[in-house]
Amino acid sequence: MEIRVEKTKTPREKPDFKNLGFGKYFTDHMFLMDYVEGEGWKDARIVPYGPLELDPSCMVLHYGQEIFEGMKAYPCDGKILLFRPEMNARRMNSSAERLCMAQIPEELFIEGISELVKLDRDWIPTEEGTSLYIRPFMISTQNGLGVHASKSYKFIVILSPVGAYYPEGLNPVKIYVEDEYVRAVKGGTGFTKCGGNYAASIIAQSKAADKGYTQVLWLDGVERKYIEEVGTMNVMFKIDGEVVTPKLEGSVLPGVTRDSCLKLLGEMGIPASERKLSIDELIEAYRAGKLEEAFGTGTAAVISPIGELYYEGEKMTIGGGKIGPVSQKLYDTLTGIQWGKLPDTLGWVREVK
Repeated sequence: MEIRVEKTKTPREKPDFKNLGFGKYFTDHMFLMDYVEGEGWKDARIVPYGPLELDPSCMVLHYGQEIFEGMKAYPCDGKILLFRPEMNARRMNSSAERLCMAQIPEELFIEGISELVKLDRDWIPTEEGTSLYIRPFMISTQNGLGVHASKSYKFIVILSPVGAYYPEGLNPVKIYVEDEYVRAVKGGTGFTKCGGNYAASIIAQSKAADKGYTQVLWLDGVERKYIEEVGTMNVMFKIDGEVVTPKLEGSVLPGVTRDSCLKLLGEMGIPASERKLSIDELIEAYRAGKLEEAFGTGTAAVISPIGELYYEGEKMTIGGGKIGPVSQKLYDTLTGIQWGKLPDTLGWVREVK
């Protein structure tokens, strides 16, 4: 599909790339494309970043048909690299299928992102630990009230130069185990990246923050017993020499970084398994001195070591509150591949051309 390009006449002022934070600044342009039932995708365009105009009856505002993805672009010796973008395209289509939204051809998804990143390449930071965050999202745009699948959608991509997702950076974070609210159940939308999942998590996140914790660790929605994921990341635990992560059973997001870590652990010869892991088993491992490491995995943070867990009045300090060797090795290997500093033997990196 031909992509029409309208360059901005008023470039935005670039921020201090040494002090970015996360998701605070946005580049000069954005990509848009429209879908109409019976016509398919059309009018692919890159235009100056700016507000969207929506009718007050637009269905996304009332019934929440909305999905999104999170990716990054990395600089490497004058080149721009994407990391496993086809996985984001496939996961977005999986989310779209669950929410009865339009599918996006994989190559069109990647082409639109690539053209936008190329145009705004001057916004890609080069400081250690920084990158250009890519946020593709889709919203329903049909006007009118009534609960049913929309007949029109808008696909949008915006870009943001970012630093560390958490203020702690690669230092361990403190996590509160949530046992009152639930995030998702099998048969629901837990495996998708839809805004409703995150909106429903804010109350638990606020509760955790009030107690001095960075994030929430969710338990399953039926028995409130089995570990699922952290609010913005998948989660892994090294127990007695083995890395364990919750199995994907419909209520946990199939993370790109999660999948990459599991494959890298196999390459490294470190035992790893995907299975049910109860909070009781985790506590028992901690008390027996077998809980060696805990860390979150996700595009935004890459690897986020967990230094403390709080559950039912008990504080569990993990690894002396410091990053563990497996967490560090995964972080160094992943970021090395993403930045083109290590060989990409698994074919994960795609150059933007």
